[in-house]
Amino acid sequence: MAETALSLAKSILGSAVSKAASAAGTEISLLMGVQKEMWFIKDELKTMQAFLQAPEVTEKKDKLVKVWAEQVRDLSYDTEDCLDEFMVHVGSHSLSKQLLKLKDRHRIAVQIRNLKSRIEEVSSRNARYNLIKTESSNVSDDMDSNMEDIRNNSASNVDEAELVGFASPKRELIALIDVTAMNGPAKVICVVGMGGLGKTTLARKAYESKEDTLKSFPYNAWITVSQSFSRRGMLQDMINQFFGANALNDLLKQLAGKVLEEGLASYLRTELQDKRYFVVFDDLWEINHWNWISGISLPRSNNKGSRIIVTTRDAGLARHCTSELLIYHLKPLDIDDAIKLLQRKTNIIDHDMDNDKNLRTLVTKVVRKCGNLPLAVLIIGGVLATKKIAEWANFYKNLPSELEDNPSLSSTIFPEDYEIKRSHVVGRWIAEGFVRAKVGTTIDEVGKEYFDELISRSMIQSSRLGIEGCVKTCRVHDIMRDIIVSISREENFVHLIHSNGINVPEENFRHVAYHDSKCQKEGMDWRHIRSLTFFTEGSGGRDLDVTPSISTPKLRMLRVLDLVGGGFRITQDDINKIVLLCHLKYLKVRAYWSEIYSLLSDIGNMQGLQILDMGRTYITTMPTEITKLRDLRVIRCNRIGYSFLDPDEPARCLFATLCLPILIADSDRRARAIGDLHMGCSSGWSRTGGDGVRVPRGIGNLKELEILGSVDIRRTSSKAVKELGELTRLRKLAIGTNGASKKKWIIGVKHLPSLKVISLNSSTVARLRMLEEEVNAHSNRPVLRLSEDRNWHDLGDVEGSNVEVEATESFPDDDTK
Repeated sequence: MAETALSLAKSILGSAVSKAASAAGTEISLLMGVQKEMWFIKDELKTMQAFLQAPEVTEKKDKLVKVWAEQVRDLSYDTEDCLDEFMVHVGSHSLSKQLLKLKDRHRIAVQIRNLKSRIEEVSSRNARYNLIKTESSNVSDDMDSNMEDIRNNSASNVDEAELVGFASPKRELIALIDVTAMNGPAKVICVVGMGGLGKTTLARKAYESKEDTLKSFPYNAWITVSQSFSRRGMLQDMINQFFGANALNDLLKQLAGKVLEEGLASYLRTELQDKRYFVVFDDLWEINHWNWISGISLPRSNNKGSRIIVTTRDAGLARHCTSELLIYHLKPLDIDDAIKLLQRKTNIIDHDMDNDKNLRTLVTKVVRKCGNLPLAVLIIGGVLATKKIAEWANFYKNLPSELEDNPSLSSTIFPEDYEIKRSHVVGRWIAEGFVRAKVGTTIDEVGKEYFDELISRSMIQSSRLGIEGCVKTCRVHDIMRDIIVSISREENFVHLIHSNGINVPEENFRHVAYHDSKCQKEGMDWRHIRSLTFFTEGSGGRDLDVTPSISTPKLRMLRVLDLVGGGFRITQDDINKIVLLCHLKYLKVRAYWSEIYSLLSDIGNMQGLQILDMGRTYITTMPTEITKLRDLRVIRCNRIGYSFLDPDEPARCLFATLCLPILIADSDRRARAIGDLHMGCSSGWSRTGGDGVRVPRGIGNLKELEILGSVDIRRTSSKAVKELGELTRLRKLAIGTNGASKKKWIIGVKHLPSLKVISLNSSTVARLRMLEEEVNAHSNRPVLRLSEDRNWHDLGDVEGSNVEVEATESFPDDDTK
């Protein structure tokens, strides 16, 4: 896999060269006596970059070249880390004090000189073994031109619906479903076949057939099971899809303090007992999973003619689920359909192949090498579409390194079958340096181009579309994910820690992801970790036991901290330490058990921070120091109230705080009691949740800001509200208007030239009518988005073409273009 190491080395080198040039040009490098070393590092890295661009590199794939490329990769990482630390000192407001600290000054200078020595050695190794010779090449220019065509064509986002050869299987599967049978017991139909055949696509075509299935079954659900099977998550997903988000939320409140899993299953069995439903269980792996699904979550007797589809790779498992007569065995495409699919993906027409017999032979070889599997044909076709036809023969001989770039490898941090939001992954790419702005194009637009490129290559698959028809969420096919995980592991890119994992990596990884894990990990050098991610399904309130702590100083080089899910608790003390991580660019906290009620003024030291996402906290006020963070593009701070508390809860909390046994108990219990009281007072013991946070004066300084929410207009000063009009790039704004005068909150939305969406967290219908008038008068006519969990029964004629009522958080992730 030499080409993989080369691809990664080239990508990382580009960022290191840029930072070296910036550092070398500063006066501080001269004062510290390292300016000559800085220029040497920059020039030498640039030379290595030229070596890696040479055509001979892709042809010479021996082990020696791979080892050298890996050394260049690791050297580039270490150079970036060192220069980032150097630039923090350069940008410090107390620079003179920093430089007077001889220890810090000496440490950085020694690191730079050591880097110079390592670079000299790596560079001489190339010359010593005559690994690569440089020749000019315009391959990258050709690639850029071809990629522009792909980006222009990717707007249609036709994912796997573009597959050919599925018309007949769809008819046969719908015949097995037999939608005309309006009574009788629930029937189970299984779709069986190897990975990549298109089982999910076929089941989806049948499931979404309006004339056949959607019209015949009032209750529908699509459930992805996969190997990472979560019983509670599946039950909640089924209730949400069958009966809606409100029904699920009401049920969860009723089940508070009870055995949640049994309560959810009992509700499903009861509610589905007399209903005609259609459900798909996609990607089933284990017999015991099916035994649980069929025995616990579905009614044992239902005579409404309900239908259940199961997709699986295991024919034995299919026979366990149903009779042989109800098993549909999906086969690979025939050769003609496979060729048509490749033609469609690459825009090659029959005329081209009729005039070029070699091209027809090559296309036939490619589809046969793909085993006539639709997924494989789409992936290879997506890469071929970026190349000239003259390059196809060479590509056929060698696996393309284009499949192994940083953005695609970074998808391994997400769990299997996880629905990935575009805004989530693009924001991470930008923060981790995988995406850089181009002339005339913003960095966010480049990130979205990369995303569309992966969709076009079929390396990721679209799952939901946004309000403008662009892909909002995607998934990685399990086969593609297996390939990427294997490459990522070999290249020390991402280390995945699972609940049953016991392996300790032999070498240092730069990215670590916990997947619902409690296992301890030792032996890793956490000082070089660039991203740390937690995905947990968890049981409410269980503390996720990890090494190291998310607030440890060992993570000083961390760029991305991504906390997603409900299986961990994050405290105020954690966040107080996290804001001291001066290199952090991406901070996302979406813990269901948050105890965060304030942000310290130290957040002003996080000068590189680009995304601050603090959903579900008790923060009521943004500190003034946040206005110093000029690189911020996204601020999401969603205040929640104590909606689950009874009227006596404030008194109980006060009693617990002042109770002598607690005061003399361990510090953790004392801190938690005091924190509960503070959070309760801050949120006003609200039963309906918070109305947003107060933003400080100076908010207008954040000229890069594109997304802001949620702003409590009533508590925010008039001057700060007026400054919102200075945010010329702001595309999305979430506000709460309760208690605010009309004049005040209209000022906040009137002069925003880029505004596309306004999310309204809480208001009355009367205020909504006034706001809609302003929205209609706005030059962009932005969408007014309302949360479905609010009471809009009296909305009447206010609801129009530019008003949307959605089952969503008060301020969801970005889904606009």
